[in-house]
Amino acid sequence: MSQDAKFLLSLYRTMLLIRQFEERVKFLFLEGSMPGTIHQYQGQEAVATGVCAALNAGDVITSTHRPHGHAIARGVGVEPMMHELFGKVTGCCHGKGGSMHIGDLEKGMVPAIAIVGGNVPIATGIALAFKMRKEKRVAVSFMGDGAINEGAFHEAVNMGAIWSLPVVYVIENNLYSASTPIAQTVKLKHLSDRSAGYGIPGVTVDGNDVLAVFEAAKTAVARARAGEGPTLLECVTYRITGHSRRDPCHYQPEAERKQALLKEPIGRFAKHLMAAGIAGQTALDGIRREVDAEIEASVKSAMAAADPKPEDALNDVFA
Repeated sequence: MSQDAKFLLSLYRTMLLIRQFEERVKFLFLEGSMPGTIHQYQGQEAVATGVCAALNAGDVITSTHRPHGHAIARGVGVEPMMHELFGKVTGCCHGKGGSMHIGDLEKGMVPAIAIVGGNVPIATGIALAFKMRKEKRVAVSFMGDGAINEGAFHEAVNMGAIWSLPVVYVIENNLYSASTPIAQTVKLKHLSDRSAGYGIPGVTVDGNDVLAVFEAAKTAVARARAGEGPTLLECVTYRITGHSRRDPCHYQPEAERKQALLKEPIGRFAKHLMAAGIAGQTALDGIRREVDAEIEASVKSAMAAADPKPEDALNDVFA
C-alpha cells in the first residue's frame, strides 16, 4: 500500500473513530450510565481530522465546549477519554475535566475551555510563547461560528495579526450558534471575510471535505510556522446532532437536515476512497469493526475502573 493510500485511510479511520465514539457516548448518556453532560461533534469530523493531520508533534491546539473530535484527531486515546467521561481517576484529566474540559497537553491539546471564544486568546498566548522562545511550533484555536461575535475573538485575532504570531484560527461554521442561525447574527456571506479587518488571509472551505480542509490547513500552518502570521480558516459544515444531549434540533428545518445527511463527511469520503480504488467496501467494513471493538473495550475498561476517593479532590489544588 502506498504512503498516500495509508494517509487517506488514516483520515477515514480518524473520522469514523470520532463518529462511533460520539454515538456510543450518546447512548451511554441516554441509558443513564454516564454522569455530567455532553456537546457532541457528529457531522463535523472532517474539520478536526483535516486540521490536525496538518500539524507536527510539537504543535498545540485549544478547543471549546464540543471537544471530543478535536481530542481524538489530536491523538488523545479513546480509553483515557472514556475513563474521563466516566469521572475516573484514570481519565486523561484524572476525572476532573469531564466532557467539556477534556484534553492532554502531552498529546498537544490544552484541556478544552467551555467559555465561548475563551480559548482564542489562550491559543494566541501559546503562539506568543512559541515566538518568544524561537520555537518552530504552531498553535491552533478551534471555535464555533458563535465565537466570532465575542470580544475576546477580536482582541486575540488582532493581537495575533499585529505580532505575526504562529497561530491558525479555525472557525467551525455549522450554521447554528446553539439554536440561533448564523444569518441572524452575522451579515457576511463568508465568516472568513472578518480577516480583512486584521490584515491577515481569510479562507473558506467545504468543512465536510476532509481533503479540502487538510490542504487549507497545511497552507495556513506552513505560513504560521514560517513566521508569516495567522490565517482565519472557516470550515463550513453541519452538526447532525443536538447542541447538547437534551436538544431535539426542532430549529433545524427537516429539508436542511436531510440535505446535510447526504453531504456528511464520512459517507462522502468512503465514496471517494472506493471510486479512487483505494479501498473497497470490505476493507472499510473492517475498519469499522476495529473502531467499534476499540471503543467497546474502552467502555468496559472505564466501567471497571475505580471511582475517585473523596480525598482525591485535594490533589492538583494550588494553595
